[in-house]
Amino acid sequence: MMITYHCFWLLFWVGQPHQSFSSPLSKRTRGFPEKEKVLELSGNNRKEFTRSKRSWMWNQFFLLEEYTGSDYQYVGKLHSDQDRGDGSLKYILSGDGAGDLFIINENTGDIQATKRLDREEKPVYILRAQAINRRTGRPVEPESEFIIKIHDINDNEPMFTKDVYNASVPEMSDVGTFVVQVTATDADDPTYGNSAKVVYSILQGQPYFSVESESGIIKTALLNMDRENREQYQVVIQAKDMGGQMGGLSGTTTVNITLTDVNDNPPRFPQSTYQFKTPESAPPESPIGRIKANDADVGENAEIEYSITEGDGSDMFGVITDKDTQEGIITVKKALDFEKKKLYTLKVEAINTHVDPRFLYLGPFKDSTTVRILVEDVDEPPVFSRPAYILEVKEDVPINSIIGTVTAQDPDVAKNPVKYSVDRHTDMDRVFNINSGNGSIFTSKPLDRETSLWHNITVIAAEINNPKQSSRVPVFIKVLDVNDNAPEFAMFYETFVCENAKAEQLIQTLSAVDKDDSFSGHQFSFSLAPEATSGSNFTIQDNRDNTAGIFTRKNRYNRHEMSTYLLPVVISDSDYPVQSSTETVTIRVCACDHRGKMQSCNAEALIHPTGLSTGALIAILLCIIILLVTVVLFAALKRQRKKEPLIISKEDIRDNIVSYNDEGGGEEDTQAFDIGTLRNPEAIEDNKLRRDIVPEALFMPRRTPAVRDNTDVRDFINQRLKENDTDPTAPPYDSLATYAYEGNGSVAESLSSLESVTTDGDQDYDYLSDWGPRFKKLADMYGSVDSDKDS
Repeated sequence: MMITYHCFWLLFWVGQPHQSFSSPLSKRTRGFPEKEKVLELSGNNRKEFTRSKRSWMWNQFFLLEEYTGSDYQYVGKLHSDQDRGDGSLKYILSGDGAGDLFIINENTGDIQATKRLDREEKPVYILRAQAINRRTGRPVEPESEFIIKIHDINDNEPMFTKDVYNASVPEMSDVGTFVVQVTATDADDPTYGNSAKVVYSILQGQPYFSVESESGIIKTALLNMDRENREQYQVVIQAKDMGGQMGGLSGTTTVNITLTDVNDNPPRFPQSTYQFKTPESAPPESPIGRIKANDADVGENAEIEYSITEGDGSDMFGVITDKDTQEGIITVKKALDFEKKKLYTLKVEAINTHVDPRFLYLGPFKDSTTVRILVEDVDEPPVFSRPAYILEVKEDVPINSIIGTVTAQDPDVAKNPVKYSVDRHTDMDRVFNINSGNGSIFTSKPLDRETSLWHNITVIAAEINNPKQSSRVPVFIKVLDVNDNAPEFAMFYETFVCENAKAEQLIQTLSAVDKDDSFSGHQFSFSLAPEATSGSNFTIQDNRDNTAGIFTRKNRYNRHEMSTYLLPVVISDSDYPVQSSTETVTIRVCACDHRGKMQSCNAEALIHPTGLSTGALIAILLCIIILLVTVVLFAALKRQRKKEPLIISKEDIRDNIVSYNDEGGGEEDTQAFDIGTLRNPEAIEDNKLRRDIVPEALFMPRRTPAVRDNTDVRDFINQRLKENDTDPTAPPYDSLATYAYEGNGSVAESLSSLESVTTDGDQDYDYLSDWGPRFKKLADMYGSVDSDKDS
């Protein structure tokens, strides 16, 4: 096989409305050729060219994007040195866009672009070309790869990353303060010309802001921009390619810039003087009015604190800050009194709580104003001269004695008269009363310190013209003691003396108490009553310590001669006036052993150990009485019970009225009680006996003759009465015998349906019409029946 060297001829065509280039890899062709150039690389023609490697072949094409012509855009020509022009070779194109975007004339090797190309979509296309023998289908040249690069044109405008930017900058900022940076991108090729070189400029927003042309940084351009004058700014920024030159494409964006607040405005009161009114009855902490200092700032820069700096009412009033409204609320600190002071003047200061040191040069961030407060008069209740009264009174004062006085006055200018009264809920016993005119308190009942030491009452003072205006004051009344109670024994004394007692023997020690109060202490004296001094068998010895002893006056005592002695003792106190009382000591004479221990006495009050108490004796006596009563009742019941009832139930009544509670079974019950037996005694069973008592003897019941029909009820009852009187088996005389018998004395005879079935003929009911309107309905019913039968 002969190996030959082959090569393609590359033909480049330049048209009028466009340009295309082919160049070696080592350089780039610039300019436009004036005519076709055919370059043949052939191994047989060594006179013109020197054989080189494939890498040095012309295998790169350049094509402008966005072709707008009506014909296909010519790219280039492929040619093989084996092509003799006889049509024996066929050119084939493959790779990116082959057959779609790029087509080749298989006979001539001309390559054309069928569509508009966009570099931003695809900048490079890699294709492969080959020449084959049309007859055999074998390649006559190895497959060669070449590149089509799309040359860029300025067909894309710069695009910002955001349609709208939002930014903020503090007010009063210095010139050149950074605000925000905007960014725009251009899709064109940045390596080819200036199509992608973007320059920024400001279209709207001057002279307040500026933008750096290369970086897109927006800065402040004006000094001391004040938010209170203008807060919002809208800036329009343009981005233009081609380095900003004419003919370049551009895009814009909007930047909304907000000036944020700084504390550059001090608070200012809109008024130099405020005036409020408040009633003197306003309670502490109650609001009077509101004041407000205006601050043009917002947020924490507008927060204000209020305070009272001076004035004659700084101790009577206060001011607090409402955090929600930034207002100062004037409040009452102490109770007001119109009669004492009617006008107060305050100086209130408002100061910012967050001060920015950068703006202190603008002046002090505080302001002050004057507040005048007028106190209004209200109808006030009377006021007592004291918050409480304490009075003292002796317990022996006469009734209607004045013990003290309370005073109340109307604090108002009118000085309305006042009347006094006692709150009876605090003096239920009405021990005290008060003069309604002058407030003097006096007693209305006797006092007793020993019963009640203190009396706590409430006095009411009310205006006469307006009783609703009233006030109360407590009055504490202490009852002072006087010596009005005589001393008495501390306990009941009952003692004994032994029969073998000797003279001057101590048998009992006495002590006394006194209900009265003594500041220096009680001092009691004891002595025998005058009537017992001469013939007494006992003596009293005062111990001078509020006690006394009882001593025997003789040797030996006889209980059989005198079993009990009553010794009167006089007890006196040392206060003024002297009070004394006579108390009695009971002394019993008892038998004692040799050691003086009591063994027995005649009186039950001093109980011997072997004796019984009074309670025990009473209990024994009650037991005996109950036993006797039980025996008597048992005997009486035994005597009265002669017959034993057979029926023992709640219905066992002594008068022999027996209820059987039988209930009939209706017309079908043939065993039920037949009322006809009352009229036919023969129907009674012969051996039917009484069931409520035990019969003593069996008597055959007499058969009574039958009563004729329509017998008068009087004769019927008399006959039955005689039968019961002569019947030994009849019930006792206090028994009740009931006979269900209906006489024939009625004009209408019986209305019962019991015998209606035995009636021989029809009855005449015309007499019902004569009985009046009450029987009219009945007469119509039975009268119509008769008329129907007649018809």
